[in-house]
Amino acid sequence: MIGLLQRVTEARVGVDGEVVGEIGRGLLVLVGVERGDGEAQAGRLLERLLGYRVFPDAEDRMNLSLADVGGGLLLVPQFTLAADTRKGMRASFTPAATPDDGARLFEYLLGLARARHAPVAAGRFGADMQVALVNDGPVTFWLQVPPGQPAAR
Repeated sequence: MIGLLQRVTEARVGVDGEVVGEIGRGLLVLVGVERGDGEAQAGRLLERLLGYRVFPDAEDRMNLSLADVGGGLLLVPQFTLAADTRKGMRASFTPAATPDDGARLFEYLLGLARARHAPVAAGRFGADMQVALVNDGPVTFWLQVPPGQPAAR
């Protein structure tokens, strides 16, 4: 499972002109689900998202996590993150989970996030979404919990 996280001062996601999720200071995370991913990968990804130190402390060093600062978490499903782009001029989506598996695991991740953190907002799986954000820094990290492997701590 892939999480492309961006530290933001604000972010929102819309569908058909309606805002379906928004946060102030926090993390916008684009989420890609790969074939072979399961609940263990989702749990480990969430653990990393909540604990990854990307916010500045009093000395302006990235030593604080989302949990430390109480920031918002905006999860947006994005299957294109799981694309294979190694050759040619068009991406292959073979590595991506099926739509049913992707939706199930995204909803599982979202449920875990809402149970462990607040505030949490989300995009809509399978929808044509418009995402707006102010990246703070800019700070962007790619986190991956490989499919089919134990979710080691």
